[in-house]
Amino acid sequence: MNRQARLLAITEFLRARKTGVTAEQLAERFSVTMRTIYRDLDTLREAELPVLAEQGRGGGYALDRHYTLPPLNLTAREAAVLCALGTHALAMRLIPFPEATQRALEKVRGVLSSSAQRELLDLIKQLQFTGVPAHGASKAVTRAVEEAWFTQRALDVVYRSANGETTRRRVRIESLVMERSLTLINCLDEGLGEKRQFRLDRIERAELAAGLVTPAGRRAGSG
Repeated sequence: MNRQARLLAITEFLRARKTGVTAEQLAERFSVTMRTIYRDLDTLREAELPVLAEQGRGGGYALDRHYTLPPLNLTAREAAVLCALGTHALAMRLIPFPEATQRALEKVRGVLSSSAQRELLDLIKQLQFTGVPAHGASKAVTRAVEEAWFTQRALDVVYRSANGETTRRRVRIESLVMERSLTLINCLDEGLGEKRQFRLDRIERAELAAGLVTPAGRRAGSG
């Protein structure tokens, strides 16, 4: 069994189990060394597979079932359509999280055969994107905003108002509004204790802060 096939087999083996499995059991199951199993597990984690190491009786390595999806059986046409839509979304900057979108597209594209991938690339070349919105923010800012939103963590930002004044704020993201040329972020401003709306393109710096999201504030405003 080559490494790619083994990685897939390990993933399916972990997915099918109700309890954890030790590295020794995996090594025996796939007839490889412990060192190879540890390297394979690290590779799966790097590919964002939620492999957890559980301690205690019945523990071992397992998949976090809260973050896994059931297997998808996509036809080549369905996968191609999803890739085309994702490419369009990236080109038109419809979603403020390009890196997550790109990773998802790469995974969907991976189910296509070589000939289907070539056909997809030819079709995408025939698409024309016009009226592309301006960039909303730097990669560092969008990466921090993405992480804060998906993990429900607070965010420390340096925000530039319409008159050019910059302020430091700690916010908790509640929702995002994507207009034709702007991405707006609805937040709870912890310093003011009220709801505010911020423009993504006016966030100059952003950094994750510790803590979980709490209930929304009292009234709405605009940034």
